[in-house]
Amino acid sequence: MDLNQIFQTPNPIIGVVHLLPLPTSPRWGGNLKTVIERAEQEAAALAAGGVDGMIIENFFDAPFAKGQVDPAVVSAMTLIIERLMNLIMLPVGVNVLRNDARSALAIANCVGAPFIRVNVLTGAMATDQGIIEGCAYDLLRYRRELGSNTAILADVLVKHAYPLGTTDLKTAIQETIERGLADGVIISGTATGIPPSLEDLSLAAAVAKNTPIFIGSGATWQNIPELMKVADGVIVASSLKRQGKITEPIDPLRVSQFVEAFPRNKD
Repeated sequence: MDLNQIFQTPNPIIGVVHLLPLPTSPRWGGNLKTVIERAEQEAAALAAGGVDGMIIENFFDAPFAKGQVDPAVVSAMTLIIERLMNLIMLPVGVNVLRNDARSALAIANCVGAPFIRVNVLTGAMATDQGIIEGCAYDLLRYRRELGSNTAILADVLVKHAYPLGTTDLKTAIQETIERGLADGVIISGTATGIPPSLEDLSLAAAVAKNTPIFIGSGATWQNIPELMKVADGVIVASSLKRQGKITEPIDPLRVSQFVEAFPRNKD
């Protein structure tokens, strides 16, 4: 995966737009216009602050389906993502939580989004949704069937989950890349807002070789210079929001602060 081809930089900052609850979600508010307006505001704040790309996800649809989401969610996300891609001139990715990678790929293919995020591509994880099994077999065949070149960024031992069995990080990374055919891998802490250790990132970089490594959680303007010593890019959400609270909207000043602290020129 050539990050320059997607993000115009070898070390991208990818901000996250957390969509308000969508149709069929327990907290759905009944007005898609409200969801769209919030998403447009957040995408504009990220772009103005200087990020290199963004991921759109149905974060506030919890509790999540462990498999396929309702068609209304797919329809709403497709509509919203297309609007955002017309609003901002940055690469946009798709993540359909908790692990509906097939729908994410379908959305991306229809709107021309260059990448998706997949929480469990290989292996099996015990989560609050139950046991989620890897989807690499179906997803890679579906990508070929669609004639798509959408890149797959895959979490390894994803946050808010525990692996079934005794899989270690090194083996999990190897299998995600070599057997799951991920184009990039994401290393996170144990939960939202918790960063991965420098040791885990260093191990991932050594094992992944030419496959890009992304920080998937817990990045802040204070720790990003250290974490980026061994990572290729970062996916950041919580620390860009007002007061660093996940439920708040994105704060343009915090985006600018993060971008300023980000080390663009790696040794």
